[in-house]
Amino acid sequence: MPPESSSLSRSIAGNIVHYTSIESLYRQHLPWLTGWLRKRLDCPFDAEDLVQDTFVRVIRSQESMTTLREPHNYLLTIARGLAIDLFRRRTLEQQYLITLSNLPELKWPSEERKALILELLLEADAMLDGLGRNVKQVFILSKFEGLTYPNIAQQLKISLRTVNHYMAKATEHCLLNSQRQDWQRVAIISSKFRQIPEGIALPVLQHHDESVCKLRQQLAS
Repeated sequence: MPPESSSLSRSIAGNIVHYTSIESLYRQHLPWLTGWLRKRLDCPFDAEDLVQDTFVRVIRSQESMTTLREPHNYLLTIARGLAIDLFRRRTLEQQYLITLSNLPELKWPSEERKALILELLLEADAMLDGLGRNVKQVFILSKFEGLTYPNIAQQLKISLRTVNHYMAKATEHCLLNSQRQDWQRVAIISSKFRQIPEGIALPVLQHHDESVCKLRQQLAS
């Protein structure tokens, strides 16, 4: 048999083993994973969708199913991540609409601009994920609302030194999260977020954080 044919045969055989293992994983753990998600999510339809998305992610992965020792932990890790991603977008959008409804109608953006602001908020949420509440609040007031450091210190009743410390910590966090790890990249990102109208980012992202934190606790058990 030519080398090319032998290599192709091994590849096909490997794929058959891979998909057979996934099928076995699906049959054995589908009821358990569905039940686990239904107990922790309010909507059974979300649970069913997330189960299917979890196994789609498994199919696309290069993980060897034949050597998987802890399938429950493996599936839970994927399912938790997908649930949090779904919930993050949904709750952020809900909080954004609630915040807009509290503004005078004249300040409501157009539908096109509303969609742009939502995408910016989602990007900001992802970039700031993992920051402590106080650090995030200082960063948002500076980079989103345009307040000076002294104004932030006065508004939050903290020292100017604390503001500087929080800003340094937040900037370092954003730098590590950016694809290009340079200060220019962080400056560009901060400038882009100024497109979000004043008074929007802080209430949306803070209330959203509280909701996501509760979901993480639900999914941790």
